Amino acid sequence: MFRKLVLFATGLAFFVVVIGAYVRLEDAGLGCPDWPGCYGHLVGVPDQAHEMAKAEASFGRQVDVGRAWKEMFHRYVAGALGLLILAIAVLAWRKRETLRQSPFLASSLVALVALQAALGMWTVTLLLKPAIVTLHLLGGMATLGLLAWLALRQWPAGPVRGPEAPRRLRPWAVLGLVIVILQIALGGWVSTNYAALACVDFPTCHGEWLPQLDFRHAFQFVRELGMTAAGAPLPYEALTTIHWTHRAGALVTLAYVGGLAFAVLHTRGLARHGALLLAVLLLQVGLGIANVVMSLPLQLAAAHNAGAALLLILLIMLNFVLFQRSAK
Repeated sequence: MFRKLVLFATGLAFFVVVIGAYVRLEDAGLGCPDWPGCYGHLVGVPDQAHEMAKAEASFGRQVDVGRAWKEMFHRYVAGALGLLILAIAVLAWRKRETLRQSPFLASSLVALVALQAALGMWTVTLLLKPAIVTLHLLGGMATLGLLAWLALRQWPAGPVRGPEAPRRLRPWAVLGLVIVILQIALGGWVSTNYAALACVDFPTCHGEWLPQLDFRHAFQFVRELGMTAAGAPLPYEALTTIHWTHRAGALVTLAYVGGLAFAVLHTRGLARHGALLLAVLLLQVGLGIANVVMSLPLQLAAAHNAGAALLLILLIMLNFVLFQRSAK
């Protein structure tokens, strides 16, 4: 039962990450102006004429039923995931002798979910501040990553036998995971600042390899959406900088993780993992290019977020294999 719950929770966390990206890309993050309910409704959204009139009078804005339902669906699924993680933590403590595993990781996930709930609330009440929304995205990815590690612990397998290659790959795999996490953070910063189309050409940006950049305002983290820390409108050069930096990060990720994937591909016992890592990496780069060339279609943008989540899971799997199952 514990194994099935953890596996289901991992799949559900992946779904929540993708749905969260879809809601953000649909500009439905403020589909409900309050939290945890929607226009004062804990169940459902105001969709009757009298309910909508009352909600509009109370909140001073027009009710968009479609966007409100999208936001509430995301909250319901995320809430279900939170309850499931709580159940996993309880079981981890009650069955710790049978499982022969420390319940610390499961308990940490409960704390992370509580933080995620707070970030979700602040996302709404602080009107989509980029730093809060980006942290919310990273929290979702962290939840997915820790659940993936917990799931891998439920399927112990024999060591990867062979020469010392797996041991030598350990630091490189860790660095690869760090690079992907940083690239996900950059991607989140692009999305939360609505900078995905700040450069509409490829491979150049505004027809230049090095366009006019503004790092000073691009990476001010304590500010309102679309504004500088001083309260002035965010310069377009800052949005260009955010987008261009993500592209530069993609090149670093492609070079490093691609090289790592080739090394894993030629390691006995890990060839399939290396092939899958390389395939997902190339797909992710292709989706990023397609989003620019095709002006950010919703389906491709959501798929790009899903690809980032898959890349994260694969690198977590690689690190798990190298650290937990490599020959001593």
